[in-house]
Amino acid sequence: MMIVRNATIEDAEHILEIYDYYVKNTAITFEYDTPPLDEFKRRMEKTMQRYPYLVILKDGCIEGYAYADAFVGRAAYSWSCEMTVYLDHNMQKCGMGRIIYEALEKHLYDMGIPNLYACIAYPEHDDEYLATNSADFHAHMGFVKVGEFHQCGYKFDRWYNMIWMEKIIGVHKTKQPNISIYPK
Repeated sequence: MMIVRNATIEDAEHILEIYDYYVKNTAITFEYDTPPLDEFKRRMEKTMQRYPYLVILKDGCIEGYAYADAFVGRAAYSWSCEMTVYLDHNMQKCGMGRIIYEALEKHLYDMGIPNLYACIAYPEHDDEYLATNSADFHAHMGFVKVGEFHQCGYKFDRWYNMIWMEKIIGVHKTKQPNISIYPK
């Protein structure tokens, strides 16, 4: 049985274990070192002040997480946000990514956020550290590629591209109402 719920700071250690795999073994994240638990908790707390931070559980165990965060960080971008998802590397391609992303998207829609973005590491050619899986997943979820930066990330002694993907889920009005803060 799968359940999506709001993450808590008490979940940080389990979430960080999931992220640690990607830092050490993939170019999906461009971080070289896994952040210490205290730093990771600070990141979570900062995000949770305004945006949803969700976990997905299978049989009571955290198997993935997803969150939204500010896009660029200027006031005019308040109606846009960046989405992120990580699943336990053994749990990919089993529907959890879709379930948690749909839940996150619904929360963002309810907040009044019409523009969703994803910043994705992208290989020139698939290799042992990076494939196009993330871009393919986002395309499957309705995102479209809107930009590409070439050879902008360097990890594991090789260069990777970065793409931006976008999904519009709301209406753009002349007098756009303010977004709401995600309820805790």
